Amino acid sequence: MNESREVEVVVIGAGQAGLSSAFHLVRSGFAPERDFVVLDHSPAPGGAWQFRWPSLTYGKVHGMHALPGMELTDADPGRPSAEVIGDYFDRYERTFDLRVRRPVDVRAVRQGDGGRLVVETSDGTWSTRALINATGTWDRPFWPRYPGQETFRGRQLHTAQYAGPEEFAERRVVVVGGGASGTQHLLELAPYAAATTWVTRRPPVFREGPFDQEAGRAAVALVEERVRQGLPPRSVVSVTGLPLNDAVRQGLADGVLDRQPMFDRIIPGGVAWDGGRHVAADVILWATGFRAALDHLRPLRLREPGGGIRVEGTRTVADPRVHLVGYGPSASTIGANRAGRSAVRDIRRLLAEEQPVAA
Repeated sequence: MNESREVEVVVIGAGQAGLSSAFHLVRSGFAPERDFVVLDHSPAPGGAWQFRWPSLTYGKVHGMHALPGMELTDADPGRPSAEVIGDYFDRYERTFDLRVRRPVDVRAVRQGDGGRLVVETSDGTWSTRALINATGTWDRPFWPRYPGQETFRGRQLHTAQYAGPEEFAERRVVVVGGGASGTQHLLELAPYAAATTWVTRRPPVFREGPFDQEAGRAAVALVEERVRQGLPPRSVVSVTGLPLNDAVRQGLADGVLDRQPMFDRIIPGGVAWDGGRHVAADVILWATGFRAALDHLRPLRLREPGGGIRVEGTRTVADPRVHLVGYGPSASTIGANRAGRSAVRDIRRLLAEEQPVAA
């Protein structure tokens, strides 16, 4: 398809951030398909949740918050989160008639004529006056590089490829990463694996007690300051610490969560530290997080010298037509809901201006 279709707003991504944004567009009077379009590259509703491993049940999910306008109620805590949230997102899209187009791959966003943006996709080209980017991080798993990595004789995989603990039966597994995924993997693997070793760059911080609103605001403020400076954002979880629940307490008591400092190199049969210590391993599981999936925005040259994109609220400083929802301080599920509302409010003001924004 060579013909460019015109809308006021293009939303890229139909996870928590994208659906929240679409909901607020509808609430503000924008009509799906006429005034805005939602493009999602995933095969089905559910955002990144649909790709989570089956053993990650809904009861184990950390911080899932309901979408605006429709609560998630009576979910079975023993059911896989991929199914629970996939069904919920599907109901949400149908309830509010959001008409998500999928699967659609967005290849590039470029400057267009007349102050518009051109969105090039596998389903043709869209011309828009504003863009809400809600592509999240799942498509960009972060793999650190360590000396000797290519010599390892065993298997290396990332959290994004993890399908459950059963396939690691009688394997010696090194889990790398100090976030929630790393601890979840270790607790799941312990009954199956021959041995597990946990390594992190920094000592993990476990959070006692409830995580109240004041603590949440403080954590978000730390992430927000980084994106204001044009630095790559840290996740909100990285500054809140790990929740110390009953399962984690048991893991600490059993020695499953006995954290070791980061190894210095990888050897054919495992990992090694300077000084001669080594641990034999059949598998290295990299629970090392994700980076924002923003390569399609590269033609707009939004990145700062610090490597990140400067954002005020959700609006990129380099181009006020472009909003990043689910980026930096709005990466949490409740943050994404609020950011969707904020982005739509700014876009309404932008589109109401008489003078078009210069390309």
